[in-house]
Amino acid sequence: MEDAYARSATEVLDFFGVDPKRGLSETQVSQHARLYGQNVLPEEKRASFWKLVLKQFDDLLVKILIVAAIVSFVLALINGDTGLTAFLEPSVILTILAANAAVGVITETNAEKALEELRAYQADNATVLRNGCFSILPATELVPGDIVEVAVGCKIPADMRMIEMLSNQFRVDQAILTGESCSVEKDLESTTATNAVYQDKTNILFSGTVVVAGRARAVVVRVGTQTAMGGIRDSMLQTEDEVTPLKKKLDEFGTFLAKVIAGICVLVWIVNIGHFRDPAHGGFLRGAIHYFKIAVALAVAAIPEGLPAVVTTCLALGTKRMARLNAIVRSLPSVETLGCTTVICSDKTGTLTTNMMSASKVCVLHTVQHIPVISEYSVSGTTFAPEGTIFDSTGNQLEFPAQLPCLLHIAMASALCNESVLQYNPDKGSYEKIGESTEVALRVLAEKIGLPGYDSMPSSLNLLSKHERASYCNHYWENQFKKISVADFTRDRKMMSVLCSRSQLQIMFCKGAPESIISRCTNILCNDDGSTIPLTANIRAELESRFHSFAGKETLRCLALAFKRMPMDVPTLSHNDEKDLTFIGLVGMLDPPREEVKNAMLSCMTAGIRVIVVTGDNKSTAESLCRKIGAFDHFVDLAGHSYTATEFEELPALQKTIALQRMALFTRVEPSHKRMLVEALQHQNEVVAMTGDGVNDAPALKKADIGIAMGSGTAVAKSASDMVLADDNFATIVAAVAEGRAIYNNTKQFIRYMISSNIGEVVCIFVAAVLGIPDTLAPVQLLWVNLVTDGLPATAIGFNKQDSDVMKAKPRKVNEAVVTGWLFFRYLVIGAYVGLATVAGFIWWFLYSDTGPKLPYMELINSDTCGMRETTYPCSIFSDRHPSTVSMTVLVVVEMFNALNNLSENQSLLVIPPWSNLWLVGSIIITMILHVLILYVHPLSVLFSVTPLSWAEWTVVLYLSFPVIIIDEVLKFFSRNSSGVRLNFHLRRRDRLPRKELRDK
Repeated sequence: MEDAYARSATEVLDFFGVDPKRGLSETQVSQHARLYGQNVLPEEKRASFWKLVLKQFDDLLVKILIVAAIVSFVLALINGDTGLTAFLEPSVILTILAANAAVGVITETNAEKALEELRAYQADNATVLRNGCFSILPATELVPGDIVEVAVGCKIPADMRMIEMLSNQFRVDQAILTGESCSVEKDLESTTATNAVYQDKTNILFSGTVVVAGRARAVVVRVGTQTAMGGIRDSMLQTEDEVTPLKKKLDEFGTFLAKVIAGICVLVWIVNIGHFRDPAHGGFLRGAIHYFKIAVALAVAAIPEGLPAVVTTCLALGTKRMARLNAIVRSLPSVETLGCTTVICSDKTGTLTTNMMSASKVCVLHTVQHIPVISEYSVSGTTFAPEGTIFDSTGNQLEFPAQLPCLLHIAMASALCNESVLQYNPDKGSYEKIGESTEVALRVLAEKIGLPGYDSMPSSLNLLSKHERASYCNHYWENQFKKISVADFTRDRKMMSVLCSRSQLQIMFCKGAPESIISRCTNILCNDDGSTIPLTANIRAELESRFHSFAGKETLRCLALAFKRMPMDVPTLSHNDEKDLTFIGLVGMLDPPREEVKNAMLSCMTAGIRVIVVTGDNKSTAESLCRKIGAFDHFVDLAGHSYTATEFEELPALQKTIALQRMALFTRVEPSHKRMLVEALQHQNEVVAMTGDGVNDAPALKKADIGIAMGSGTAVAKSASDMVLADDNFATIVAAVAEGRAIYNNTKQFIRYMISSNIGEVVCIFVAAVLGIPDTLAPVQLLWVNLVTDGLPATAIGFNKQDSDVMKAKPRKVNEAVVTGWLFFRYLVIGAYVGLATVAGFIWWFLYSDTGPKLPYMELINSDTCGMRETTYPCSIFSDRHPSTVSMTVLVVVEMFNALNNLSENQSLLVIPPWSNLWLVGSIIITMILHVLILYVHPLSVLFSVTPLSWAEWTVVLYLSFPVIIIDEVLKFFSRNSSGVRLNFHLRRRDRLPRKELRDK
């Protein structure tokens, strides 16, 4: 039944054909079970383990690597290689791919936990009326039409329509569904609101929410997947994980690289077709296989095998830094996604605010000597900690607040007319509440006012332990006064009273809605001398004016406090006693904004990031908070910037698009609205970060580019998120964005470093093949360079320091390529030099080295015909390991110098010296030590086909390697000083968007 909230209880009962006194019959239960289904959230079919594994290999670069590994192994067997060398290269490649696949499988398995944990919010049992008898049944057996009784502490087993109230009031905590900071009062009246959201449906009890006060009966109207909780499950199932911007760029780069590799491999093969029949190969087929091996070596050289591992390592380092900022990252790629976030959709309660209701204003009557003088006091402190001071209207601190009669009586009433508990949790190091937030706020106010009669108050209270301090003053008043009777809060009275006795004196303290308390008062307490005077019409009007100011302009939640002296022989309270009261004062409370949020908001504006506050609370309360935290500072008026969910849905399509571009506040929302907001913003090419803590937030968290759950939130929200804020603080998100931007900059640097290095390897093999000289590098040597010598420095580049102006730039465009334009040209130049220097080292040994044969150049390029003609040198010279060792060492050393180039994109090494990143210096030293080991340790030198080098050979290696720094310094100089140097190389076409939607991100 979809509109049970809009129908009367009788209509709903008639719809299901149920008698509220007898419940359903067994026949009806069977019929309804067949008609409406079971009250369970069914388990989804999971992808099999092997399907998940295979999915990780569905990537073009990975497929090329697998083919290269297989071909390499087959060719080694064809050539008769059966030793370690035949297996080494394919084994290393496959090991790397297996490790990456394992990370992918674990990540996807974690994502499915959110759906499992959603089932934890289903009730286990329910008290059901069937055939005229109540019985406790498993909640899974409920059907629409069942009459269910619920009381304090019960978890609601299905969506139900209230039909009977069995207590004075009935309240439900539905924060997991709506995000409301306080429990919600339920009633029996039908709802007349059009387009009603969950908050409007005050006669509906939602599955998974918890009863916090009262007892009631209700009729089940929806079960299983039809419930509000079931709707969240369906929404999560429909939500596909978004691909991160970096993953998109790497995929695009992989596609581009694959095409280039294929082209070059085919080109090398075609260029050498004429050499297939060379006698040195022993036939056309063997010649073709020989050059096919070169093409495979080229593919291995071009693909940065270590790239996935280095990206993962850099992101992991970022997560450690973020953990220190209280941001716990669950999904590694989300670290980088933060860097290009353009919109943060932030929950209000607990993220922008402390989620700790605090008394902020107190209003009392000071004196009435000539005219009524009302005094206002402000209270500092924004948490449940009993720490804060009270200031008068001029801003002066009150040294002894308890010496003022009205404040003293406010402390008494707050402590005694209260059912909550305030305690200190040593494990968490914070003060916690049990009970309603408003009552706890009054307890904290009583602690801040302190006790009378002590000159050292309130400083002496600071000497107590935190456990004792939590409720010291409250306990003092509870010991001074003995509670005799309590008149609980009811909806019609809107107040609560407690009867206390002390020293042959009985006093009734009352608290409640100001309009209800003031109407019952005939007297008022004066703050200057403690006298009681009649409550005149003028004073009453002034009090009501202050109340409307508190509740309206300042959007404070207000409570009024009063007392009455009672006869000694009254054993219990009746509602008739609640008249002729003496008014004490008004207390204004709010969920205060976090102190650091305002600066965080300013940082977002400076960084070009828009913040949209999303909340289930009402519009006026949220607008008041946004003014306090600076979210509206740049707006002249709020027209077009603040919308309720209903207002937004009623807008025409074009106005919705405009509203999304201007929106700063979105109120009275439910789960579907949050997900809709994320999708709409993503359609406008925004990169969206969404915060949330309740079950209701899970679909939006999953849909967002980066979902941010609160540390105090539900397990479902955490499982659906990419990041968890341990301190629930908005300022932490902003710090994490800065870290994300720095991580992306470093990621970009090491990707460019690896690309330029791999370009060098490709140029080396390609030039050697075109010139017709012997292979300069063996495949196993290329693998060593890619994994070890490239990997360590590339990882260390991830430790480059964060730029001081990282949060002063606008977010980068989502479609910004990792390597593009002028930078691509720069790294082509660097890569070309790396490759040519490597080939030059190889040729130098044959032509000029004192330990080499000093051959003429033509002899070198005709080396493949050596065995068919007479020569003055043995043909075995072309199998010497010295030239390839020189080439490999040149390649390693030139890449170490190139790593230093990547300390900054455009800054000279004279400005940012090598020691600015000691991790990079250390990685270069370790890499060179490893390289020296494989040259000079015998088993390793045989494995990698290398040999020790002489000092003269090392000198040539340095001469050939160092110029890479000079070349890049020249290119950096042009980058810094010539804004006109912009070569627009495009690796792919720009995303085609409507002109109106092309925005500078």
